[in-house]
Amino acid sequence: MNTNQKALIKATIPILQSSGEVLTDYFYKRMFEHNPELKSVFNMGNQSNGKQKQALAGAVLAYAEHIDNPSVLIDILKGIGNKHVSLNIQAKDYTIVGTHLIASIKEVLGEEIATPELLDAWTLAYNELAEIMIGIEADFYLNNENKTGGWKGWRNFTIKAIVVESKEIKSFYLFPTDGKEIATYTAGQYLSVQVFVEQLGLLQPRHYSLSSAYNSRYYRISVKKETALEVHPEGMVSNTLHKMKVGNTVNVSAPAGNFSLQTVDAPIILISGGVGATPLLSMLETNQKTNKNKTVWIHGCRNASVHAFKEVIDSMEQESDWLETFLFNEDIEQNVEEGIIQGRVDLEKCKEAILLKNAHYYLCGPAPFIKAHYESLVGFNIDKSNIFYEEFGPQSVHLN
Repeated sequence: MNTNQKALIKATIPILQSSGEVLTDYFYKRMFEHNPELKSVFNMGNQSNGKQKQALAGAVLAYAEHIDNPSVLIDILKGIGNKHVSLNIQAKDYTIVGTHLIASIKEVLGEEIATPELLDAWTLAYNELAEIMIGIEADFYLNNENKTGGWKGWRNFTIKAIVVESKEIKSFYLFPTDGKEIATYTAGQYLSVQVFVEQLGLLQPRHYSLSSAYNSRYYRISVKKETALEVHPEGMVSNTLHKMKVGNTVNVSAPAGNFSLQTVDAPIILISGGVGATPLLSMLETNQKTNKNKTVWIHGCRNASVHAFKEVIDSMEQESDWLETFLFNEDIEQNVEEGIIQGRVDLEKCKEAILLKNAHYYLCGPAPFIKAHYESLVGFNIDKSNIFYEEFGPQSVHLN
């Protein structure tokens, strides 16, 4: 792109800041109208709740703001690329998306703003971004295929065990239907699982964190049933899974994600809210099997009925000298179990235990949870490079 074209892109920043979601909302509606087959690729739950249009609007704005040096966005792009690979996004899909994005810019902004010169500039900008993403994803696909037990695209897995972990969460043990090897993964990564949702008449994918340390026989995911959203797209996949029985099958993509336990000899601080415990449990089990680094487990949930994995964590703590736990329940009932702290997670109440030299801090939960505790850690003078986080759903938190 030349200087004039970059200037045109920058000139749209105020519009993207004020009306970016109007543009992305129009874009998705246009694309699904012309290419309805993509409804099976995209998470229709995030379309329904607006998170996807928000995430895309933020991504487009960030790209415009950094058009002079998009390489500064490489970590964010790799995170997006991981999710695209887990959904089996192909290079041809970028052509479809680009066609509808440029058409949306033209139709939403109108001829006075969306001049031929501006549309040409955005076309070039999008094509450059698409090339970057296709390159990133090609490397990920190759890495997945080259792993022992690795594969590309969707693979059939059989549910061989289902364990109730709490009132809301079930763990599913997924074994490869073909009986062949499965790919390794790093604690903290996730799978994409694809099921047919009768209410939508569509195959639908969802990302679920791997919730156990790696073993060579099966993958375990632990899924929260979104009971309040049972009839809404954002809850239909979890409800479909919770109705499944042992022997049912699902489609699974290879493990993905750039949120992972760092392989260093350092204390580990694991901070989670609700079902955000799942990738951190994988980290905890992995540490138990390997280094047994000093670890502090901090978890918060509403009450005892939804407190998943408590017995597992309690047993692990009793059997080890390297694990310390802090458990928070928002609404404590009478005769509550000893050791539970009333209220939401408060790092001030764990401050002495978590301020360990060179410690690594891992956060997982909803966006407000991550932001609040990230700010607390920074307030404790923790180096930002030692703080790692995973937000479930489309990426909206960019703190490092």
